[in-house]
Parts: sequence; structure tokens; C-alpha cells
Amino acid sequence: MPRLLSGLQPSGQLHLGNYAGAIKQFLDLQDRGYESYVFVASYHALTTVRDPEVLRTNIRQVVIDYLAFGLDPKKTHIYLQHDVPAVTELAWLLACLCPKSQMDKATTYKDKVAKGMSANLGLYTYPVLQAADILAVQPDVVPVGEDQRQNVEIARDLAQKFNHAYGTEDQPVFKIPEVMIRKDTAVLPGIDGQKMSKSYGNIIDPFLPEKKLRKVIMKIVSDSTPVEDAKVADGDTTFQIFSAIAGAEDARTVDLRAKYEAQGIGFGYGHAKQALFELILETFDEPRKRRAELTADPSYVKGVLRDGAAAANAALTDVMIKVRTAAGLC
Repeated sequence: MPRLLSGLQPSGQLHLGNYAGAIKQFLDLQDRGYESYVFVASYHALTTVRDPEVLRTNIRQVVIDYLAFGLDPKKTHIYLQHDVPAVTELAWLLACLCPKSQMDKATTYKDKVAKGMSANLGLYTYPVLQAADILAVQPDVVPVGEDQRQNVEIARDLAQKFNHAYGTEDQPVFKIPEVMIRKDTAVLPGIDGQKMSKSYGNIIDPFLPEKKLRKVIMKIVSDSTPVEDAKVADGDTTFQIFSAIAGAEDARTVDLRAKYEAQGIGFGYGHAKQALFELILETFDEPRKRRAELTADPSYVKGVLRDGAAAANAALTDVMIKVRTAAGLC
């Protein structure tokens, strides 16, 4: 059975960018026979979140949202990063083989510091811990958004360095995982046209109450093309979000594109935004209901995390014995 590993930070509310870039892949793959490990990156969140109550709340909400979106605990091991402590040991072992120059080139650090985040060592070495998250369970694929491609490539490179230092060609220590990115949603724009990100405050939360959700969608930036003129669908933020959620080949997307490109039919960006609003309500009707049920059942959520951590720790036990032995620690 092929295995996948991925996770998201509990730095705030999950949004359509998370769904289109990562969670939709998790859902597709868990139903295609993949053994799935999906975690909440709580250690990573410490690089930016300083309020412990906020962090606890965010962690719980991410787990609830994973389940609400449709991750099935019978098919997907859902766990918290800090419940699998051997990951941090593996991060140190990988760090001892990681050239400083490789971290100097990491674009996520530069981008976040440029946006005003603290230039702390945790943020600087973030890709090494992420590499440990990935390699710890020996996945075949790592489904992520385009913004995480470089970090997965770093994980692949560190695995190769470790194999070269401690393994053999016939018996490598680590499997080299493949990065998996949805081409049609490599980077989903937010309401301002930039990449959708909690850091930029431009997200669309599909779990918002209907009135608030519609208000956010109506704020999506668009150009001043008149209602009666043809419009460029692929260059419009509303259309890009619609296509990512429905699918580029979906009949609804094809129909919406035709309306964009037609002249003289009285179709404006407001109509497109209304179509997106209705699509979100339709697509996430069941997840919105499940979320309310899960919020009212904390014991179920705790049980899911307990079982997920047990599965992840069991997977890591075998990996860490192999890694420690190869490095001369046992």
C-alpha cells in the first residue's frame, strides 16, 4: 500500500487555499488506497504563535476541520506533531548533515521575515524539522501546495545526504519521497489577488456563517471591465477560485468560463462572485454540518488523535531504530 504524509500549521483558520492545495489531495488519495499520515504542525506554529491559549484553540480547530472536510480516521492517521517526539530527534540528526548554505537559500524564511515575522532560529531551520516530519514515516508521496515545493525538495536532498553518509546503494536508510502538487491549484489567490494566506489576511473561510461568507466573497478584487464586455476568465481571481474548488473540467466551470468570454449578455463580476458563493455553500454543505457536530463531541476528537499518535509513533519506532543504528547511536 503506498503511503502519504502531509500536514498543516495551526496558525489560524483553515481556508480555501488549504483545501484546494492540500486537503482535496488528502481526500482523493485516502479513497485511492493510500495509507495516509496527516498531522497538525504544532511545533512549526511556535515559530510565530506566542499565545498558548490561541495555539491550543487553533490546534483543536484544525483537527475538527480535517475531520469536517472528510478525512476518515479509518483510512487516515491524524495526529499532533508534538505527540510524536522522535521527530525532533530526527530533525537534529538531519541538521548535522544540512549545509548552512541550504538554509540560506530557503525562500519561506526570507518571505516570512520580509512580511515582518521574527527572524528566529526556529523559522530559519523550519525546513529541517519539516524534512524530519516527512522522512519519519517513509512516505511515497507528499501532497502539498506549490509554496511548499522547495521544502519537500530539501527533505529529499537531506534523505539522499543521509543515505550517502550512512547507507549503501543496496540498503538506503530513507526512501526518497515524491512531491505531489495539483497543477490547477498550485497557488490559489486570496480576495486581494495575492496568494491566499492567513499571514496576508486575505483568506476565504468556507465555514463562515452565510452572510459573512457572502460579504467576504463580494470583496474579491476585480478589474473595471463593463458588464456587457467579454472578460478574461483565467486572469480573474473569482474564476480561479471557482475553478480550483469545482475543478477545471467541471461543467459548472466550463459554463462560467463561457459567460466570462461572451459579449453583450450582461454578465459582470458580481454575478461571478454570487456563483462562487453558491458553489461554496453547495460544496461544503456537509462539512459545515459535520463541523458543528464535531465541535460538540470533544471526546471523539481526542480519540482520533490518540489513535493517530499511536500509529505514527509505531511507524517512527522502526524508522528510528534504523536511523540510530546507521548513525552509530545503537
